Order: sequence, then C-alpha cells, then structure tokens
Amino acid sequence: MKILTVNAGSSSLKFTLFEMPEEKAIASGLFEKIGLNGSSYTIKYNGEKITKEYDLKDHSVAVKKLMDELIALGIINSLDEIEGVGHRILHGAQEFSEPTVLNMDVVQAISKYNELGPLHNPANLMGATSFIEALPNVTNVGVFDTAFHQTMGEEEFLYPVPFEWYQDYGIRKYGFHGTSHKYIWKFMSEVLGSSAKIISCHIGNGGSLCAIRGGKVVDTTMGFTPLAGIMMGSRSGDIDPSIIPFIMKKLNKSADEIITMLNKNSGLLGVSGVSSDSRDVEAGANEGNERCALAERMYAQKIANFIAMYNNLLDGADAIVFTAGVGENSITMRKMIIERIHSLGVATNDELNNVRGEFKKISTDESRIALYVVPTNEELMIATDTYNIIVGGNH
Repeated sequence: MKILTVNAGSSSLKFTLFEMPEEKAIASGLFEKIGLNGSSYTIKYNGEKITKEYDLKDHSVAVKKLMDELIALGIINSLDEIEGVGHRILHGAQEFSEPTVLNMDVVQAISKYNELGPLHNPANLMGATSFIEALPNVTNVGVFDTAFHQTMGEEEFLYPVPFEWYQDYGIRKYGFHGTSHKYIWKFMSEVLGSSAKIISCHIGNGGSLCAIRGGKVVDTTMGFTPLAGIMMGSRSGDIDPSIIPFIMKKLNKSADEIITMLNKNSGLLGVSGVSSDSRDVEAGANEGNERCALAERMYAQKIANFIAMYNNLLDGADAIVFTAGVGENSITMRKMIIERIHSLGVATNDELNNVRGEFKKISTDESRIALYVVPTNEELMIATDTYNIIVGGNH
C-alpha cells in the first residue's frame, strides 16, 4: 500500500511516498516558494534527483504537479495506487488527541485552533484541502504535533494562572514535536519493552524534551507555544515573562515584535551573535569565540536541567535518547550534556559517543541510565498512523 506523507508550510510542501507496511521510502521531495517568484521543486527517487523551476501559483498547483510527476517519472503508474495521504498538522488542541480522518468538515473544525498555531496551522490545512480536492477518493489523515502529549495530567499541563484562562481560552501546556517523540517511544519500546521510562531529547534547531512512561507522556518542555522550554537555535525557551513589558518600553516595540525577537533572534543566535545553527556555534567556540562557547554551555546546561527534572518525575528513567539534528549528529553537545548529568550516574566515553545519524547505545556498562542515539523519522510515523487507520477500517 502506498502512503504519501505531507508537511505543508505557508510557501512549501514537503512529501515522502512510502510503501507500507514495508516502511520503504519510494520517493521524497520539496516544492519551494509556492506563491512567490522563483518557485521550484525537487524530487528524489530510485537514487536520482530532479530539480525544476515551475510557476507554483498556490498549493493546489503544487499538488497537481506532484501527482503529474509521480506518474511521468514512473514512480507510480496511476493515482489509484495512492491509498492514503497523511498530513502533519501542528495543533489539534485538546479535541484532536489521535490521528484523524480528514474531510472538509473536519478541516473546518481544526481551523478554529489556527489562533493557537498561526504560523503553521493555516498552511497545514491549506495543504490538506488541496489533497482532499485532488484525490477525493483517497483517505486523508491528520497527524497532530500536539496529540501524543494529550496524556499529560492536569498537574503537568496546567499553568499556575487564573483557572478561568484555561476554562475560557484554553491556556495550558500543549507540547509539540509529538510525532517525533512518539516515534522514539515506539522504537525504544521494541528495544526496552513497552513499560520503559524514556526521556526523549529532540534537539534540533527547535528542541523539546519529553518524559514518557509506558507510552504515556508525563511531561514535555514546550508549552502553550513552541517558544517554551529549552534554549533553541533562535528561540529563547523559558524566560521571566516580566522581561517582555520591560523590554517593550526600552525598545519601543509591541508585544508581537518582542515575541518575534524571542522566536527568531534569541537562543544560540542571540547569545553567540553568530548563528542559530549549532554547527556554526560549535565551530566558533573551537576558534576561541567566547560568546559561542558561552552559548554552547548555556544550551547544554538547560537541556541537562530538564533531563534531571524528568528523571525525578519518572522516579528514575530507563533510558535517555538523543535525537533530531543536534541530538543525532553533535558528538560535542551530547558529551557536554552528559557531563552535566553525571550526578544521575550516567556515563559514556569518546569511543561510544563517536556516532552520527545512526542508532547506537552510547552508555558504558557502568551507566545507571542507558544512553542512546536514535535517528527520528516523523514522516514514517505519519505514514504508520495513516496506514493503521486505513487497515483498521476507521475511515
């Protein structure tokens, strides 16, 4: 069965075509600058890669072009071969806690949460609408970034603010990167068993940690928005909220402008003054740039603090898992984080930790908590959720 996974942005559309249940990626690609000048698309398949410029007026044009190319390139013989399309959707609030079959009524229902994810949700739903219209007889499924976290208890997801804010406006911790954390949980449950207690560290340009017990989320670092939690590439993570009105007055800027600065000009970029890319910051630190070195130390310490807190919350974790761009590939950052949680009895060495982008246990035999590197695969998780709905007859 062929399942297409889709991640639609405001001017982009990323896709992967899977053969399920074999979990084989047949083709993948990216349509860029949709609705803008200089739009183009890239498709990778069978060891080949094609890139073409094309006037992608809107998402529906991009979807039609994708369908045409899949046939023209011989990746599929007919659109009838595609039996499901899984869509990444950022925010389902409390209502959508499971992968959900999409039709226009459901898309409308999800759209009321656009104000909770204004940068992503409208674009995600635009992509879903385009596929529903292009492939009306195919099962379209929404897979929500927030869904996996809906098992958190009230003492974890509520904020200590007037309770009416939660009742009237939905002010609570929602958590994000749920598809990645769910993938890590499913992978690690095969390694350690379904009752395992895992701290999943999704650290990329964006980043979040997740404490998982027996497949249920106990807590996660991102909150009402993806701005909360650990320091990230260009996001501040947790700060004293009183900074916002204070700096608004100092810079004569609006709250929205300050929030933009906290999202786009902070984190590694803000502290280092060099880049939001950890590789650039690491290179700067190696060259003696003190602010880069400071940014790295801060980044490692804030992640370590949450690991220690989540280990306590889980009453002792069975495993700490490093995933996503930094977690999978930065040998230096993993080492810095692990050094800062040595009081938990964890240990690695340079030989074990010498791994990039592949599954490996990196803890020593003496380590009280197992340490792993696990490459995440959100696209496969979306394909799996979509496949399960189709074969389960829930459509």
